[in-house]
Amino acid sequence: MTPPAPVPLADVDLTNLTAFEHHEAWGMFETLRNEDPLHWQDETVGDGHGFWSVVRYDDIERVNKDGETFTSTKFVNLEEPPAEYQDLRRSMLESDGTRHQALRKLLARDFSVAQLRRYEDFLRGLARTSIDQALEMEDIDFVDAIAADFPINVLARLLDVPDDMTPSLITWGNAIVGFSDPELSEVLVDSDEAMKWKHLPFRNPVSLEVFEYGRQLARERRGGEGDDLVSKLVNRIPEDGIPLTDTDFDNYFLLLVVAGNETTRQAMTLSMKALMDNPDQMQYFVENMDKAQQMTEELIRYASPVYHFRRTATRDVEMHGKTIKEGDKVVMWLAAGNRDPEKFSNPYGVDLTRFPNDHMTFGKGPHSCLGANLARMEVRILFEELLPRLASIEQTGEIERVRSNFVNGVKRFPVRVKAK
Repeated sequence: MTPPAPVPLADVDLTNLTAFEHHEAWGMFETLRNEDPLHWQDETVGDGHGFWSVVRYDDIERVNKDGETFTSTKFVNLEEPPAEYQDLRRSMLESDGTRHQALRKLLARDFSVAQLRRYEDFLRGLARTSIDQALEMEDIDFVDAIAADFPINVLARLLDVPDDMTPSLITWGNAIVGFSDPELSEVLVDSDEAMKWKHLPFRNPVSLEVFEYGRQLARERRGGEGDDLVSKLVNRIPEDGIPLTDTDFDNYFLLLVVAGNETTRQAMTLSMKALMDNPDQMQYFVENMDKAQQMTEELIRYASPVYHFRRTATRDVEMHGKTIKEGDKVVMWLAAGNRDPEKFSNPYGVDLTRFPNDHMTFGKGPHSCLGANLARMEVRILFEELLPRLASIEQTGEIERVRSNFVNGVKRFPVRVKAK
């Protein structure tokens, strides 16, 4: 597959949400990778001060692994929360050093490969249930019927919440991740209304609903012996000896609700689209199930469900003949790194035989995704269960994408499926 046509450098605008909504950001990434690998981007909407973009794999890896020079403590999205609200909004993502490690280790072993193996039969059963229901309908929205249904039920199990809460979990996640899409969020992050909610994650009042529900679960499970993630959060002490504050719990719970569902859903949807566009690869998957783990890595690389995370420079630093000043935002375009031809041959093609496949979908270094092993397992199991049962699958309408330069997301993906 050929790379997208480069965009003239003067026309590159990585704050142009319409370009991302129309799936046109890849041409801008190509231009920057070739012509301006450290690119300054003004922010003309909202109250941002502009940011540097890194788009080459090696540069992204450098920034991601050097937490002393490029800190997460000044927040990891483009938004710049006021200093007086940063501690109130700080989650594990916005921590570095020993505190970050301690917060991460609270649940790290619960997301290890060894621990997750005990869920495999359960996950496979959930996948089959979602697939059974979808195949009965034939004309479906792949996002709602399969890609959202499966991971949200996994999350409900891990949190030990009733099935009737899954619609709320989906709505909350949509609104928070879709903070720049007017269909998904009533309060857009750069709107005047959002200024009243600067003390909340993504300046979104939906966060209050998530907090309230998390606190209810915490009250019920504190002091108990539950095996769910909420029980573990409220009953474990981080290894640095500093207990979670109520605010720490709020932000950790919100992170689980959002990250535990949204990105996996998008990885599944984008992977399905990739396989449909490359039927030879779909057939290869079906015929080589023993290589499912390797093939899943390629699907996840190609999907790249998160466009970016950002860091903030703690000192002046030189890169590509330019000076990043102390305090400047530095945005790592992970999706661009996954298309770097210096790292991946034929990066815009799907090649299920690709190995090794050191993609950066889950980040690099100390901030790599805590739930990466679970996401891998969910994607693998879904396609192991779905593809052998498909006689055919065809797209019946236009894909509708999330209006965002943060999440590479799909809102609707109409397809017609027929079972064997």
